[in-house]
Amino acid sequence: MSQSLKLLLTPYRGSRDFYPNDFRFREYMFDKIRNTVKQFGYEEYDAPLIEPVELYLAKSGEEIVSDQTYSFVDRGGRQVAIRPEMTPSVSRMVAAKRQQLVYPLRWFSIPNLWRYERPQRGRFREHWQLNVDLFGIDNLNAEIEIISVADGVIRAFGADQSMYEIRINHRELLNQTLLKYLGLNLEQSFKISHLIDKKAKLGITDFVRQVDLILNSKQKVHSVTEKLIAVLDAKTINDLPDELKSTQSVKELSQLFNSLNQIGINNISFDMSVVRGFDYYTGIVFEIFDLNTENNRSMMGGGRYDGLVGLFGVPPLPTVGFGLGDATLANFIELHGLKPDFKNITDVYVAVIGGNLIAAYQLAKSLRDYNLNVEVDLSGNKLSHQLKTASKKGLRFVVIVGEKETASKIFTFRDLLLSKEYSYSLKQITENLLNQNG
Repeated sequence: MSQSLKLLLTPYRGSRDFYPNDFRFREYMFDKIRNTVKQFGYEEYDAPLIEPVELYLAKSGEEIVSDQTYSFVDRGGRQVAIRPEMTPSVSRMVAAKRQQLVYPLRWFSIPNLWRYERPQRGRFREHWQLNVDLFGIDNLNAEIEIISVADGVIRAFGADQSMYEIRINHRELLNQTLLKYLGLNLEQSFKISHLIDKKAKLGITDFVRQVDLILNSKQKVHSVTEKLIAVLDAKTINDLPDELKSTQSVKELSQLFNSLNQIGINNISFDMSVVRGFDYYTGIVFEIFDLNTENNRSMMGGGRYDGLVGLFGVPPLPTVGFGLGDATLANFIELHGLKPDFKNITDVYVAVIGGNLIAAYQLAKSLRDYNLNVEVDLSGNKLSHQLKTASKKGLRFVVIVGEKETASKIFTFRDLLLSKEYSYSLKQITENLLNQNG
C-alpha cells in the first residue's frame, strides 16, 4: 500500500496565491497602468509563455540564462524556457514583421514572468511586469517619451515627485570610463560593470575588495580603484573628470536633463552606478527609486537597446523601453498610503425567504440586464443569517424576496449602512442602485 501523499497548503516557493482582495488590488494596478500608457498611444500585445532557450542565450546575460531561467527539454527534444523577461520576445515579434509595421511603434504588455532567484521583499520567482517599448526613433525624443511614460505611470497612483527619484546614466559613458579613462581591458570592464550593478547590495567594502581582485598590480599602483570610486560618487555630470565631460554621451545626458526639466519632470539625478543588468543596453539607462526609507530601492528601469532586433537577421532597429514589476509597485503604493479601499464588486445582495428562489433568480436577471452585479443567497438559512452574511461581505444593499414580495412585486430593500428599509418596485430598486453607482 502506497503512503498517502501530503499536499501542501502553500504555493510554490516564490509564487503567490491571489485571493479576491489581492486580485482586486492587482487588477486595480493593471487598469491604471493600461489607461496611462494608452494615453501615450501605446498598444497592448502578448507572446508565448515558453520560448526556445536560444532566445535568451543571445543577449539576456549569462546570469539570467544559467542561474535564473526555468528551462527544460520538451517532448520533442527541444530546449525551451519559461520566459524570464519580455524584451527578447517582443524583439522577435518586431523582427518577424520588420517591413510590415508602421514606425514609430509603441507597444506594451503586462506578462507573467518566471525567474529562479531567492525570494525577498518586492521580488518573487513568479511576477507580472509592465513592459513599454518604443521602436524606430534614433534620437533623444525616444528617451524623453519613455521616461515621461514611466513617470506618468507612477503619478497615476497619486504619487508626487517627493516620493520617488529618476536616476539616469549612459552605458556608453560607463564603457568609456572603464576602457579609456581607467584603461581596463574588455574582460575587466565586463566584470566590473556587473559589480557596479550590484554595488548597493555589496556595500562599499565588499565592492572595493572585489574590484581589487579583478585589477592587476600595475592598475592598483595607478589607483584605478580610487579613480573608479570617485567617478561613481559623482552627483552631477559636472562632477565628472574633464576627460569624460567632453564625450558625446555626456552631451546627450545634459540634453536629456534639460528637456525633462522643461516638461516638469524635475525629480531626476545623474547616477553612474545605474547600469541595468542586461547586456543588450546600448545607450541611456534609467531607474526609478522609491525614496521611502522602508523600501529605498529601484522600482523600475529601462533604457536604449538598439541592437536586439538585429540579432534576428534583419536590419537593426533603434529601441527604448522599460519594465515595472507588480510587487515593487504594490509596495510603493502601500508604503506611501496610496492604496484605495476596495469595495465588494456586488451591487446588491438578494436574500431569499422560503421557497422563492426562482423569483429571486428572475429579479436578479432583471437587475443584471442593467449591468448591476447581483449575488443571490443560495443557503436557505434564516433571514437574520443571510443579512449577517451580506454585512460580513461589506455589502450595503439587500433585497428580500419572500412569498409576499413574489406576489406583489414590491420588494423589501434594506440599506445596511443607514439601517433603513424601503418597499420598492423593480424600477425603484434599479434606479436607486444605478444612482449609487453613478
